[in-house]
Amino acid sequence: MHIPVLQKEVIQYLNPKPNQNFIDATLDGGGHSALILEKTNPNGKILGIELEEKLIDEAKVKIINSGISIQRLIAVKDNFRNLKNIVKSNNFHNIKGILFDLGISSWHFEQSGRGFSFRFNEPLDMRMDIQNIDITAEDIVNSWPQQKIEEILRKYGEERYARNIARKITICRRKRKIETTFDLERIVREAVPLKYLRQKIHPATKTFLALRIFVNNELDNLEEGLRQSIDILTKGGRLVVISFHSLEDRVVKNFLRNQTKKGNIELLTKKPIMPSSREITENPRSRSAKLRAAQKL
Repeated sequence: MHIPVLQKEVIQYLNPKPNQNFIDATLDGGGHSALILEKTNPNGKILGIELEEKLIDEAKVKIINSGISIQRLIAVKDNFRNLKNIVKSNNFHNIKGILFDLGISSWHFEQSGRGFSFRFNEPLDMRMDIQNIDITAEDIVNSWPQQKIEEILRKYGEERYARNIARKITICRRKRKIETTFDLERIVREAVPLKYLRQKIHPATKTFLALRIFVNNELDNLEEGLRQSIDILTKGGRLVVISFHSLEDRVVKNFLRNQTKKGNIELLTKKPIMPSSREITENPRSRSAKLRAAQKL
């Protein structure tokens, strides 16, 4: 089950009040949305955006089980890069806050069967939106030039052994097609130095992260969603973003800094808010979470 991270902090910085409207740009299983709806009783609404129909269904069940009227949730299957159009088409107004809880859901890792994790032997798909994304991770590792694969691993995974791994991929695919997560994980292990295998982080982590980010165009989507969020917030409205890796956090940090310089927002968090040691113990996936928040001027 997905456990939403930094729950108390999300409520603190969004500061929801009765009858206010909010956007959950990454609805997932509805955990954060349920908390916000509890604070915006009796008539506040949430516009929830999610790419997976399965997760939208889970969010609706979560809302109902929380004793909240399902009429207060407007759930939309779409990409948050289309934020303005989604708001317009749903006639959603007076938006007091927007939450982006980035990264990937537990469902994608553990139940989607699309190869997001090397813990399970699954096809190398890695698409979060299978209806609208044509390219898969399998396409990349089996047919793209070695130099391009290296570039992806270096740019989106900050992988120090990107060249070694890309070279090994191109050698192995000549003998046999790379079809599963276990195939790729084995190739990465064989490509890196022995000392890399002894580190706390699994040697394939950055390779899988890089391919996932690239396949789903995650960083461009984030920049576009953030840009539109400022335009649709009401004056005094709040933006809260939770990131899970350095590339995401860098995009968020730079965006907020630029908007502050332009006089569009005021930063509410001078430094990113991190989960407590207790939360990390209870929910290990929260360990890399960073929350940044701002208020529209």
